[in-house]
Amino acid sequence: MTNPDLVIAHGTVVNSFGRQAAHIVVDGGRITQLIDAAEPVPPASRIVDASGKLVIPGGVDGHCHVAQVTGRFRTLDDYRTTSTAALWGGTTTIIDFGIPRDAQESPLDAVLNKKRLATESRCDVALHGSVVSWDETVPWQLEQLAAEGVRSVKMYTTNRGSTMADGDTILKVMREMVRLDGLTYIHAEHDPIIADCTEQHASDGRIGIEHLHSMRPELAEEISVKETLAMAEYTGAPVYFVHQSTPGAVDLVTEARERGQEAYSETCPHYLTLDDTVYGSKFPEWYACCPPMRSAETVAALKERLAAGAIHTVSSDHSCYDLSQKRERTDDVRFMPHGLPGVETRMPVTFTAMASSSTVEDFVEVFSAGPARINAVPGKGTIAVGFDADLVIFDPAEEREVDGGALHMGTDFSPFEGKTLSGWPAVVVSAGRVVIDDAGFHDPGAVGRFVARKGFTAHRDALSDNDDLSVPVTVSA
Repeated sequence: MTNPDLVIAHGTVVNSFGRQAAHIVVDGGRITQLIDAAEPVPPASRIVDASGKLVIPGGVDGHCHVAQVTGRFRTLDDYRTTSTAALWGGTTTIIDFGIPRDAQESPLDAVLNKKRLATESRCDVALHGSVVSWDETVPWQLEQLAAEGVRSVKMYTTNRGSTMADGDTILKVMREMVRLDGLTYIHAEHDPIIADCTEQHASDGRIGIEHLHSMRPELAEEISVKETLAMAEYTGAPVYFVHQSTPGAVDLVTEARERGQEAYSETCPHYLTLDDTVYGSKFPEWYACCPPMRSAETVAALKERLAAGAIHTVSSDHSCYDLSQKRERTDDVRFMPHGLPGVETRMPVTFTAMASSSTVEDFVEVFSAGPARINAVPGKGTIAVGFDADLVIFDPAEEREVDGGALHMGTDFSPFEGKTLSGWPAVVVSAGRVVIDDAGFHDPGAVGRFVARKGFTAHRDALSDNDDLSVPVTVSA
């Protein structure tokens, strides 16, 4: 019998449901055994000593934009760049979006084009679809997407003239997603309020980036969440709200769940750690994103919701523009690209934000397990026998300072520049390969797999049949 490919020895294995001291045996890209750490380390082709460190499941970033086009701007990354940065940041699976670039590109074509580009990825990739406008072909296109393993569709309630879907479209797509056992993703900001508020700011000459936070008020987000939840309740559709930035928006989802709705809240690291004073800083263009940063009081309340378990995932909303692109129109936010680079810093920013009020198990839930479970990504988010060998080793006490120029995201800045963070990965294993260690990055090549996702309720029901994922520790003979 040949030795397994890899053993991670003597680590503290932390899942969302508990922890244990164990050796992790990896072969053929999967976890084949968990052996009590009191037992001898089994032989293997490679042994990595994780003594004194934590081992968690590789991150699943459920909201990541790769090679995104916004008007005349295109992000500077590709799948090779973004997947490499993801691995540097402890994320081993990214979920990107196939968003139609214009009226000529269909939802199906947008996804198939992204799927072709994703063959250059260094980590595993799944995809969300997107619908902007309804026509008689949409049901068939959504069926084709489901057959491809794309089981979620994103729609925007704002951005009129580009990505915005009207209420009729959203409701009809929700019906189709119920039929196809899928999940509806929503960017929730009330467009009439935002359009009017922006127009008022423009007429007053307050349209530069330093005013972004007052152009997109909290009320616009919360009203849109409330309206969308009503449509989801009416159609019976499971719904997932991306990048929620206010406690009021999260509370609306919590109340819907208490009524029995399948509804989920996502937030992003920047909404947990940055407040709207950044728009008065020397470089306000570093923080151009929608929704914008909120008040310090709102940030504190959002963190309380995270600590209470009301927020289900923390995703990066990674969008890799550089400063030259952002600085072209800092005088008018209507014409500048919005979005922040963050796939590489999601792990340490989130871990640091949660360290004082939550357990590592809670962190694993929003970083890995929750995104995998809610998005029906098989084999991810848990360290257990039979799951993919996507693993991160780190020392929670180790601190590093963010140097945007030393990161790997293909841009020249980080909104977290100069911040001291803990929770940086020391060793990253992706599909059984050690891709990050103390020697740096070991490029595995274009080995990332496209992950076909399961139906939303089918995946949930399968998990409920095996509620105890804490597979009993086994000992080799």
